[in-house]
Amino acid sequence: MFSFLKPSGPRVERINPADAVAKAAAGEMTVIDVRDASEIRASGKAKGALHIPMVVLQSKADPSHPEHDKNLKTDKPVALYCASGARSQMAGQLMLRLGYGEVYNIGGLGDWRAAGGKVVR
Repeated sequence: MFSFLKPSGPRVERINPADAVAKAAAGEMTVIDVRDASEIRASGKAKGALHIPMVVLQSKADPSHPEHDKNLKTDKPVALYCASGARSQMAGQLMLRLGYGEVYNIGGLGDWRAAGGKVVR
């Protein structure tokens, strides 16, 4: 009845953190930490994750931008996390708009850790 209220097109899906850990370990997925530097210093980051703070994600993720991070490929699945999952959801929306095909939200670093993901300081 109210189908006009439902989002259309690609969406940022939640991914089971254990699946994200396994896919990242196999090299099948790029993991991005969108928290700021002080959060990384306080709690570390997921082993192998790229640290691209939310404030610079627009330029680093845009393939046409001169500051594009060459580790990011629009055709490779991407999973993002932050402290709780809110910023990573917004970051995922941005990445979809930039042309990334598969974008997932892990949630927070605690979700990664609880799923057996290693954290480095």
